[in-house]
Amino acid sequence: MRRLSIGAFAQESGLSPKALRLYDDLGLLAPADVDPRTGYRSYDRCQLATAKLIVRLRVLGMPLERIRVVLALPSEAAAAEVASYWRQVEADTAARREAAASLIDQLSRKDATMTDAVRELEVRGSASTDIGLVRDSNQDAVLAGDRLFAVADGFGAQGLGRAASSAALDALERLERQGPAEDPLGALSDAVRNARAAVREFTKSDIAAQGAGTTLTAMLWSGVRFALAHVGDSRAYLLRGAELTRLTHDHSFVQSLVDEGKLTVEEAAAHPQRAMLLRALEHEGTAEPDMHLREAWAGDRYLLCSDGLTSVLDEQEISRALGSNGTSQQAADRLVELVRSAGAPDNVSCSVVDATARA
Repeated sequence: MRRLSIGAFAQESGLSPKALRLYDDLGLLAPADVDPRTGYRSYDRCQLATAKLIVRLRVLGMPLERIRVVLALPSEAAAAEVASYWRQVEADTAARREAAASLIDQLSRKDATMTDAVRELEVRGSASTDIGLVRDSNQDAVLAGDRLFAVADGFGAQGLGRAASSAALDALERLERQGPAEDPLGALSDAVRNARAAVREFTKSDIAAQGAGTTLTAMLWSGVRFALAHVGDSRAYLLRGAELTRLTHDHSFVQSLVDEGKLTVEEAAAHPQRAMLLRALEHEGTAEPDMHLREAWAGDRYLLCSDGLTSVLDEQEISRALGSNGTSQQAADRLVELVRSAGAPDNVSCSVVDATARA
C-alpha cells in the first residue's frame, strides 16, 4: 500500500500538518515512517480512521489526554468513554448556565433586596456520623457550620479516604471565616476548586494515596438562597411539607446505566459495581461539580448524606425520619440510628439543615 505524504494525509484526514506533528510528539498518532535523513513523515491509509476519530473528538472539545484513553480502548468501551465525557460536558454546561443566571440575578436584584429582607431566613444545621457495623474506619467527613454544610465520602486503601475527605472539607471550611457571600454560587464554586486542589496535593504526597479521593456535596447559604455543589454519589434532599425531593444526581456507573435505560433503579441498588464513581475529587481528577442556586422557604428541611445512608434507607424511610417532630440534630441522629438498625454495612454521615422564618 502506497504511503501518503504528511501533506496528503493532512488533506484527507482534516488535520493540519502542524497538528499531525504535535500528535506524533504526544504519541497519539505516530507516522508509519520517518525518513532518517530528512525527518519527513509519511502515513498509511489505514491510519485515516484514527485521524478522523481524533478530529471528531476534538470537535467535541475532548482534551488530548482523554483522547489518548479513547484511542486505547476497544470500540464498545471507547463508546462508553465518549458517553461519559459528554455527560460531564452537559453537567458542566448546566453548572455554567446556573452561574450565569446567578450573576444576571445578582446584577438585576435591586428591587428584590427589600423583599428578601422581609422574609429573611434563619438557618440551623446539625451533623451526625458513624463508622457503621462492618467497616474498620470511618472515611466520611461532615461539616455543619453557620452558613456552610457539607458531606464528603472518602475512598482509598489503608484508610486514606478519611484524609482525602478531610482535606476537601478543610479547604471548604474557609468559607465560614469569610462571612456572608453576595454571590454564594461563585464563592462555593471557587471553594470547591480549592478542595479539589487540596485532594490532588494530598494524593501526590504519597504513592499509596494516589488511589484515594472523595465525593463532595455542599451547600452555602446567603439570605434566602443557597448554592449547592455536588460531585460523586453523596446526595442532597429537600423536604418541603410532606414532599421529599432529591436535589442531586449520582455520578456513578450504575446511575449512568439507569439514565440509559439499561438498568432499573431496583437493579442498580444490587449491582456489583454500584460503588464505581464516574466523577469525584481525586488524584488526576478534573471533574467539575454540578452547581445549583436555589431559593428556600421557611419550613424547608434539607439533608446532605453519604451513600452509606441512601444504600440502606429508601426515600420513604428518609422522608418519615426527616418529617418527624424534633430538632435538626434529633433528625440526623435518628437517620444514623435507622441505618445501624438495618445493619450499617458502610460508614454513614448526614447533615440536616432547617430553614425557619427569622423572628
